[in-house]
Amino acid sequence: MEKEEKRLLRRYIANKKKTYTKDKLLEYSLSLLDSLEKHPVFIQADTILLYYSLPDEVQTHEFVDKWSKNKHIILPVVKGEELELRRYTGKQDLQKGSYGIEEPQGEVFTDYENIDLAIIPGVAFDMQGNRLGRGKGYYDRLLKQLNAYKIGICFHFQICDQIPTEAFDKSMDEIWSEQTHFTPSR
Repeated sequence: MEKEEKRLLRRYIANKKKTYTKDKLLEYSLSLLDSLEKHPVFIQADTILLYYSLPDEVQTHEFVDKWSKNKHIILPVVKGEELELRRYTGKQDLQKGSYGIEEPQGEVFTDYENIDLAIIPGVAFDMQGNRLGRGKGYYDRLLKQLNAYKIGICFHFQICDQIPTEAFDKSMDEIWSEQTHFTPSR
């Protein structure tokens, strides 16, 4: 039943996204990221795990490039069933990888203890800080290796009261959208 609930929620969110224009989602993205860069945890962080967005996610391309000049930005690369982390060294060093995601080709980053902040995408988040991903478990496997402060980012319509969870799911320390941000109730 849980898998079916997750599948239906993923479909619901995907259909909801289609009701917004690309420009509107970009506007929401810029608003969210403009607020997020003022967060004390972000300001103090030296090494940040980010992601290079797909078209239907909070748009991070310019944000990644902007902050790579002042902070160490780490991006995930799909390698088989795992996410390998690599340093972002500029747009010129990105190549399309699995799932059509632009991925860095720079040096592998394995010093997980030195990641100060992880900014994580999701299909949906709930009020308890739970995250619903795309269903492959990549971030679930990565997040259990990180001690970094975790902020889930999404559009406002991706925040739900409750999503189905499993024992291996890692919750976020905060959830942010363009309209709100909160520390989850646990």
